[in-house]
Amino acid sequence: MSGQPGARTAQGFVEGCRQGRHAVFRGIPYAQPPVGPLRFQAPAPVEGWDGTRQATDFGPVVPQSGPTAERSAGNDWLTLNVSTPALGTAGLPVLVWIHGGAYIAGASSDPMYEPAALTGAGLVVVSINYRVAAEGFLLVEGAPANRGLLDQIAALEWVQRNIAAFGGDPDRVTVAGQSAGAGSISALLTMERAHGLFRRAIVHSVPGSLCTRALAEEVAVALAARVGATPDTEALSGVGPLRLAGELTALGTGLPDHRRGWGRLAQTGVAVCPVLDGTVLSETPWRALTGGRTDGIELLVGHTRDEFRLFSVMTGRLGTFTEDEARTALDLFAPAPDGADAYRAAHPQATPEELLELVYSDALFRMPSLQLAQANQAAGGTSFLFELQLAAPASGGVLGACHSLDVPLAFGTLDSPAGRYLFGDRPTTEVSAVSRELQRAWVRFATTGDPGWPAHRPERRLTRVLDIESRTLPYPEEASRRIWERHDPAPFGLT
Repeated sequence: MSGQPGARTAQGFVEGCRQGRHAVFRGIPYAQPPVGPLRFQAPAPVEGWDGTRQATDFGPVVPQSGPTAERSAGNDWLTLNVSTPALGTAGLPVLVWIHGGAYIAGASSDPMYEPAALTGAGLVVVSINYRVAAEGFLLVEGAPANRGLLDQIAALEWVQRNIAAFGGDPDRVTVAGQSAGAGSISALLTMERAHGLFRRAIVHSVPGSLCTRALAEEVAVALAARVGATPDTEALSGVGPLRLAGELTALGTGLPDHRRGWGRLAQTGVAVCPVLDGTVLSETPWRALTGGRTDGIELLVGHTRDEFRLFSVMTGRLGTFTEDEARTALDLFAPAPDGADAYRAAHPQATPEELLELVYSDALFRMPSLQLAQANQAAGGTSFLFELQLAAPASGGVLGACHSLDVPLAFGTLDSPAGRYLFGDRPTTEVSAVSRELQRAWVRFATTGDPGWPAHRPERRLTRVLDIESRTLPYPEEASRRIWERHDPAPFGLT
């Protein structure tokens, strides 16, 4: 006997390691490696094994695209990790984390997602890798669309079959995600195969990024042309995953060249996202919920005050945006026909850069988040809403309450590389207090369905504002809410 923690899954016995008082298992496969004949296909059931499988190292990540793409060796991309407070117990609430990364990057091994604080509060925490970029979201002829979403469903099915062996209750599963992870969860709400796989959901910074089949087909043709292939499984399977990922990065960099035909997608810098293909995903979550075609659930929704600021800073554009760029942003992203005029009327003193940041923050994250909360409530669910207004003290405060600031706060990973970048080497007492409040809200919501403040309802629109002095107020972005109140987030399409 090794003395290390072990658990028996449906596929075989796994041995993890101890991290303080917790048992941690890493790199457990939930589907076969999607390579060779399985490349671009739906996730295939993993084969069992004899003896003991070591589960102490994170699995390799799928080849990724974009400037922050991570690389690792190996092709066993479809793995998950489990952190449990106590093996041998039963009925603990379960939180399944789906990472973000614009649908083209990200990995469960990111230190920002270290689950020790949440596990210490009594949650069994599962984090997953899934296919991103071309492997997960490129529309490939002869292959199912939205393979990354199908991977997530396969991981949730694994949780239903196996989480009791780690002390978790399969009837008390909460899915949680930020940015592309939140967008993935929003899509899962509409997918019949995902029904019954989770009870509650936590979504931070829900993106409005979905595209029509016609646009996705053109993107696939353009990417395939870069590698001298046709956009089908036979041709693209002959192109190495790393090369295809690299070409997708290059295509994203050149998206402004496609502005005439690809419209709003060309402004995002990311060429792939979930596709309304009519089979895997038929309609947007906002339409499905308000139209009564999917039921509401217990939902915790949040966004930050200054969502777009992160991208302005990371691209070196902060302080340089022009009136022409603001006009383009308003024309493309403000709701038609009079949204651009409404923004200028609501913010008469705003500079061009402030207008650009407002409309991008609203269109890409804030309004999709708010409207998902509203649509879920209309569909019979209970929605709780928060806005993070605490500004990141690092970098001279220029980041404000930017996109992703809430993630290390929720995980309590202020000492991770991302946490130190945002909060500095010594977080203030105010930062630590907001982190504790958000962690408590997650744990309480996953356990009871109530984060600790009133639900967001049409008559009062109560929202928890997280700041140096947190408080519960009517929705703080009222001007934007009014501009968007009759405009669901529309999928990206051809222009």
